[in-house]
Amino acid sequence: MQLFFFVLIIFSLTLIIGFSFSIVYQSSKFFNFAKAIIITFAPYFTYLFFIQFQFSIFLSIPLSIICATVIGILSEITLYKPLRKRNASHVMLMLSSLGLYIVLQNVISLFWSDNILSVRTEAIRVGREFFGAVITDIQIITIAVCLTMFIFCILFMKYSRIGRNMRAVASNPKLSNVVGIPSDRVILWAFGIGSALMAVVGVLIAFDTDMRPTMGFSWLVYGVVAMIIGGVGSNLGLIGGALLLVTAQYLTIYYIGSQWMNAVAYVILILFLIVKPLGFSGKRLKKVEI
Repeated sequence: MQLFFFVLIIFSLTLIIGFSFSIVYQSSKFFNFAKAIIITFAPYFTYLFFIQFQFSIFLSIPLSIICATVIGILSEITLYKPLRKRNASHVMLMLSSLGLYIVLQNVISLFWSDNILSVRTEAIRVGREFFGAVITDIQIITIAVCLTMFIFCILFMKYSRIGRNMRAVASNPKLSNVVGIPSDRVILWAFGIGSALMAVVGVLIAFDTDMRPTMGFSWLVYGVVAMIIGGVGSNLGLIGGALLLVTAQYLTIYYIGSQWMNAVAYVILILFLIVKPLGFSGKRLKKVEI
């Protein structure tokens, strides 16, 4: 049961990261590795407002999510959009995002150092016991928040006008422009929504396991792997991909050791790319470059 709860917690976080990365990837058609820094910036903004400025926690968290989201939106406005206007290749966009990630990670290290920081001010409490397993309050909140956000995002993408426009641009951006759906504006919406989801995940992770400047990249990798093995654009596939990935990782930790956790993620990714490159969903997408 303890293993089950661990899997459920990480599965919930991986699900949101994979979904937020997916909506940006489908709209912009490149791997935006700078999304990892949004996961990192949100908890550091929380530390700034809550610990350093002594704001209320109920004010600090929304402000942190907003600030991290603004960084994601500004990256689209100031970097990616101008590059697209110059007909930059998807590889160039991907490398630009990697460069942006490195620069912003060093900004975090400059202002807050490379030490592990914590936004928790209360003494560590014993978790709640369920069926012989122990789970903390923040872990319960993490599961509830992530699963609720995932359901809401699915409904939003299916029934809202913005969601339908995002799916249209993901399918065919040129045709969308012809029928009056501005692809640049839709991509900006995707960046905003995706960044907000990443920011929420970052804050939840920090309240559970503290934070460090490099924390975002490994979490982003898990989300990307879950998205790929599940099939890009498939919500059910993403659920299956995240569940397979996290279960395999924690079984590896349980039977072999934590040092093999990341290796398992890449092994699963390689096997799917060789044996089932379209993922669980089996949907053939239009050719895109990464």
